[in-house]
Amino acid sequence: MSGYMEEYLRWRQAEKLAPQLKAELEAIANNPKEIEERFYTELEFGTAGLRGILGAGTNRMNAQVIKRATLGLSEYILGFAGGAERGVAIAYDSRRMSREFALEAALTLCAKGIHAYIYDSLRPVPMLSYMVRRLKCIAGIVITASHNPPEYNGYKVYWQDGGQAGPKQAEAIYAEIKRQDYFSGPDMTIEQAEASGLLTWLSDADDADYYRDTLSVMQRPELVKEQGDTLKMVYTPLHGSGNLPVQHILKLAGITNVSIVEQQREPNGDFPTVTAPNPEDPRAFTLAMELADKVNADAIVATDPDSDRMGLAVREKNGKFRVLTGNKIGSLLLYYILSAMKERGAIPADGFVAKSIVSTRLADAICAHFGVKLRCTPTGFRFISELIEKSHTEQGFGTFIFGFEESYGFLAGGFARDKDAVCAAMLAAVGLMVRQYLGAPTGENEGQDSADAAWEDGAQAFRAGETVNESFDMARYLRLRQGASAAEPEESEGRADAEDRSRSVRRTAEKTTSARTAAGDAGARGSGERSASAAAPESGAGRHDAAEAFVSAEGGDALRTARSVSGEIERDARRYDGGFYLY
Repeated sequence: MSGYMEEYLRWRQAEKLAPQLKAELEAIANNPKEIEERFYTELEFGTAGLRGILGAGTNRMNAQVIKRATLGLSEYILGFAGGAERGVAIAYDSRRMSREFALEAALTLCAKGIHAYIYDSLRPVPMLSYMVRRLKCIAGIVITASHNPPEYNGYKVYWQDGGQAGPKQAEAIYAEIKRQDYFSGPDMTIEQAEASGLLTWLSDADDADYYRDTLSVMQRPELVKEQGDTLKMVYTPLHGSGNLPVQHILKLAGITNVSIVEQQREPNGDFPTVTAPNPEDPRAFTLAMELADKVNADAIVATDPDSDRMGLAVREKNGKFRVLTGNKIGSLLLYYILSAMKERGAIPADGFVAKSIVSTRLADAICAHFGVKLRCTPTGFRFISELIEKSHTEQGFGTFIFGFEESYGFLAGGFARDKDAVCAAMLAAVGLMVRQYLGAPTGENEGQDSADAAWEDGAQAFRAGETVNESFDMARYLRLRQGASAAEPEESEGRADAEDRSRSVRRTAEKTTSARTAAGDAGARGSGERSASAAAPESGAGRHDAAEAFVSAEGGDALRTARSVSGEIERDARRYDGGFYLY
């Protein structure tokens, strides 16, 4: 008898297995292929924790897998002095079995003598990350499969800094998990855990500090107070955990003209109205666009089930909505934050911005425009959170301002240490409102009208240069990922493959010469308009500063940056050091 068949029979006969899971295993008794698929391997634990399809088996997400993972995490925690007393914070989203899995994890921790703090209702990832830091917990757990299809769920582990467990921690935790059995370990009831003092329930009253700190990065609060109702906005939580937190932070910020997509308001792990609950997918905006047309909204914000990703769609002059890429959203938020901070002289002298290596180089131009240092990291928000931690713990490292990655992840302030769609939704709404108020042409003065024209030309230039920019980004990333140096690459299969792909991408980029020329012409027009607006009276400068400065970043600077990337591939490879490099 094969090993996986033996494990199947053991599970089927286990007394601790839930009746519905046992019935599921009995139903596949005559299906050897299904048995093999469920038991031939186990879900592996990595920096993203565990993630898999719901169901019975070692290769599925279920209560036994959650218990085993938590037993392993418990053993790891108990190796740290005071770890049990510091405890673990636990949150969950709207997915199937999320609350049940969260409670299983909490009771397993309590049975091991570790304090568990668990929310009494669903919460976004960033609020859990924040709570780990606020309570000074040793670790945190979020039950979520992020934006995956409804049949999935997952188990994410956070460490004491509020960021996801790093590679070395994940490896050590997984080593402890593999020592555990699916049906062993102590058990504890809710009543026993509460009586022991080891189980603490978290509620709405515990969220006040998160909202306070999030509001602190809003920028231009006085203007928002005056004009907060001018932006017509539609929001959809896509059946996830963002509904109440996003609405609350927008209300606190003063963004009051917000319509909610009713069909997607309530939490629902089946996600019945979307193909996938993913704001990266334009199809997720379908119902929101219908509502936006009815209420004549200016913009749409969407968040994924665990509310770590935020998507944005804006109405263009043709009346149609355009779903922005993560790179565009990150660039817009970055510009808004830095321009507002510069306006009041609040950019720290040692301030820095962080982004992943594969994210847009438009951030280079924006940071250069404002004189802010840009740090780049390998792909994965954990690496950005490590930079934030260094800014808090290492003297002279600098002050974190904003971080983003192209996969719709954004973070300001560093109060949380993972992607924060709640904060990003607030910043997007406020930034768009400010742009609408400051950048609209009124005919008051030549400077403001010129600035608006420059904005449009700059945006046109950016779109024309987008292909070449992204192509060069990919070429550069492929070189760095393979560890290529400035010299001729070693004749290894991996590096040779990287070189081939790099050359292919660069050839694609070279085919966009006409686009680059058009973009250059548009950028030149934008530059001319900027010269005109620079001569505007001082009184008009504040009114058109947003549009004028943005086109500098979004137009000509972006194109010049894109054109230089090819020559910088080798230089950047030489600067690459231990996964981090600095511009």
